[in-house]
Amino acid sequence: MNRNLYFDYIDEKLHVLSSRIETRGKLNLLDIHLHSENFYLHFFNLLYGYKFENLNSKLQNVEAIDLIDHTNKIVIQVSATCTKQKVESALDKQILDGYKNYSFKFISISKDASELRKKIFKNPYSLSFSPTNDIYDIVSVLNDILSKPTHEQKDIYKFIKSELGNEIDIVKLDSNLASVINILSKEIWDESNKSESVNSFEIDRKISFNELIDSKGIIDEYCVYYKKVDEKYFEFDLLGSNKSNSVLATIKREYLKLKNIGTSDLGIVMK
Repeated sequence: MNRNLYFDYIDEKLHVLSSRIETRGKLNLLDIHLHSENFYLHFFNLLYGYKFENLNSKLQNVEAIDLIDHTNKIVIQVSATCTKQKVESALDKQILDGYKNYSFKFISISKDASELRKKIFKNPYSLSFSPTNDIYDIVSVLNDILSKPTHEQKDIYKFIKSELGNEIDIVKLDSNLASVINILSKEIWDESNKSESVNSFEIDRKISFNELIDSKGIIDEYCVYYKKVDEKYFEFDLLGSNKSNSVLATIKREYLKLKNIGTSDLGIVMK
């Protein structure tokens, strides 16, 4: 089910980001905190239809306000610190006196905020602020994503993949190949999964080009299942960035290695 695949990917990447923010904060490496402001700017604009902009890009080191939406009249603080003192410190900043008709929201980017939402806060400038609804963390955000229709989850998945996905990692190539082999091994390869039409000319051309004459019998036997294999590659790609490409890269690497030592008995049709 695509819904489950989209959600699992989003869940994983948000938790990885949260963990990295926490760890790097302990090492006093705060660059990822600054990048997270812009990540959440675009993330919340997509997820909730807001029109946030980064106030720090116009006024450096603005206290209490990181993101601002003038259309919906919202100010947000994005923080790796998740305490009552942190929220009240933001609400106490004099700059908020100029935003009394705005609502205030707080995003905890690395810690669970469930207990924080239960607390009562001093709000000297009387901004609209409901801790239950206006304090966000990963769990509350994921809960909102969970109820989204599939096409919206797909848009969020694409955004998360673009922002937090990884390029192909040579170290992971072999493990990805093993994973896709395990996926394919669970399928029932019988008549019901065969394709009615196969481009035999294209396959013969590849066999000739890659000098796989000795393997032609094996290729002819299994090429009728290419559509089922393509379906599994599609599902596999939903689990991460360019995973099927990494599998094919591994196969190509092994093919070239075997070809260089004079081995042609490789039952694989290269793309």
